[in-house]
Amino acid sequence: MDRLLRYFLQQFIRRGALTFTTASGAKFSCGDGTGQPVAVRFLTTDAERRVLLNPELALGEVYMDGTFVVENGSIADALAILMDQPEIVPRWARLQWLLRYLVRHARQFNLRRRSLDNVAHHYDLDGRLYSLFLDADKQYSCGYFETPDTTLDDAQLAKKRHLAAKLLIRPGDRVLDIGSGWGGLGLYLAEMTGATLTGVTLSTEQLQASNARAAEQNLAPSARFFLEDYRDIPGPFERIVSVGMFEHVGVDFYETYFRRCGELLTDHGVMVLHSIGRSEGPDVTNPWITKYIFPGGYIPALSEVTRAIERAGLLVCDIEILRLHYAETLKAWRERFMARREEAVRLYDERFARMWEFYLACSEMSFRKQNMMNFQIQLTKRQGVVPMTRDYIGNEEARLRGVERGQRPRLQIAGE
Repeated sequence: MDRLLRYFLQQFIRRGALTFTTASGAKFSCGDGTGQPVAVRFLTTDAERRVLLNPELALGEVYMDGTFVVENGSIADALAILMDQPEIVPRWARLQWLLRYLVRHARQFNLRRRSLDNVAHHYDLDGRLYSLFLDADKQYSCGYFETPDTTLDDAQLAKKRHLAAKLLIRPGDRVLDIGSGWGGLGLYLAEMTGATLTGVTLSTEQLQASNARAAEQNLAPSARFFLEDYRDIPGPFERIVSVGMFEHVGVDFYETYFRRCGELLTDHGVMVLHSIGRSEGPDVTNPWITKYIFPGGYIPALSEVTRAIERAGLLVCDIEILRLHYAETLKAWRERFMARREEAVRLYDERFARMWEFYLACSEMSFRKQNMMNFQIQLTKRQGVVPMTRDYIGNEEARLRGVERGQRPRLQIAGE
């Protein structure tokens, strides 16, 4: 087993400095010796065998089980090396990747009942878990880091401001927030712009928190949240925004999604979609992420999204690519989670805490080392709805900053 493990790992790991200790006590190093040295250990031959047979699934599982440990550095350091290799998928695992690609449509066939179950798996966890690492507003999506020293809370506020500026909301506009989370973005839009906000989510935990926050902030008349599928919500709306929800739609429903948004949007309406995306072509969801974190989820290639938009008859007015913003967001989440890790263990158990640690670390490295990014796509149904140049975005952000200064104490409510 030691020879087999050494052969395959040295074939795959060409960059970095990663030292392995096997279950039998043998040691070997991989990579070109550059960067921070990291040392890991397999505690059982079963863990070694599982990683060889199915590396993309098994590495996370053996870390969760405690049979693969990091002795020098952290799991984030180890994943930074493993996910920075010339070949993203180990050569010996390519057949498994191909099989996953062939069945990806079946795994993402998210009808209403399945979508509800998928959301419950992740978003209906104990709300105290998310309070361990999210910002005060519970924004569970990519922040917008305007400067290198921007804090997590400021980055999330900047993200809301940036989206609001692109939406060009007027007082009294009816705004739909598809995948409204804990309500932070919807409440911001209602409070800062005077819009009437309708938020829809499939998470009962998020729904209760959102409506409670609206009542706390005296925004209940203008911001309402519902447990509703995007396919069933009635319209129309002058503005539609969706942040961090499109990743759960499923490839076979992209055209359905955009056609429904087109039906809900008024003729002179504006929509902004914010989603994680791939800088390269179509791919598959990592099997560990599918099994333990986001069942039914998939991060689309930009080409898959724009094709569906074209078929739905919507016009693309603006596309912005946010490259390392999510890497910085995830780093902040991971550091905050690790600082309060023992609380996560008390909420669930040690295995769950290791699972969450692995999830945050591998997600961060997928943005920092591989081909992941975020995109914001602005859509309309007609030409001439938004200004011809992008100057209006900065101007509207400046105006919103002025409004925020008068409302800052209310924006810091954590929504607990």
